[in-house]
Amino acid sequence: MFGRRKKNEAPVEPAEDTALADEVEAGEDDATQARLNLPPAPRPDGPWDVSEVKQPGEGRVDLGGLYVPGVEGMELRVEVAGDAIVAATVVLQDSAVQLQGFAAPKNEGIWGEVREEIAAGITQQGGVVDEVEGPLGWELRAQVPVQLPDGTNGVQVVRFVGVDGPRWFLRGVISGQGAVQPQAAGVLEHIFRDTVIVRGEGPMAPRDPIVLKLPDDAQMVPDGVQQEQAEGSRFGGGVERLERGPEITEIR
Repeated sequence: MFGRRKKNEAPVEPAEDTALADEVEAGEDDATQARLNLPPAPRPDGPWDVSEVKQPGEGRVDLGGLYVPGVEGMELRVEVAGDAIVAATVVLQDSAVQLQGFAAPKNEGIWGEVREEIAAGITQQGGVVDEVEGPLGWELRAQVPVQLPDGTNGVQVVRFVGVDGPRWFLRGVISGQGAVQPQAAGVLEHIFRDTVIVRGEGPMAPRDPIVLKLPDDAQMVPDGVQQEQAEGSRFGGGVERLERGPEITEIR
């Protein structure tokens, strides 16, 4: 015998359905945590820890915390936060890759967690983010809202790549044609993959930036100041002409 429900009375969900929903939600949370807290994956093709390379300065620019590969025609800029140099940007024709190293836990990768935070920040700004598995592993391909020089609103296409290493994390931000047409980013991906990270043995909190330095023979040129290309550069593109870029503001 079935009772008749009153007209305005809400139906009561079976207790087992509620319990099942809670179980599913808990399972999803556990799966997310498991994905975010994975140990660093193997890096057979780099980026490299300084302990894995016999001569890190061979064919690379020594920035202290990073050894950045040199390629023909590249321009190297440094990015500052306060008085510290915390990132390097390699500009190659109409593309660029920004390299930034961070301290990380010894047995736990942080790239999964960082991807979640970057994606959330871009989405809150009204941007669009896709998480895909690219040549460098899992990455974010994003359309970030920007204000164009004429004052109108537009979007900038950017690729966020990252790799976890032993007690460090290397993040790359690819922009320009290398982001719009990922198939054209081969040289930038090589630069990211062949970078050597020098974290140091001192204590650092997770996510602290690995501080960089200028090469001994480099000169700081303010952003926007033109200078003739340095003759005799072993990379043929004025690598010694370092420019001070804008202070970094990380998307969170």
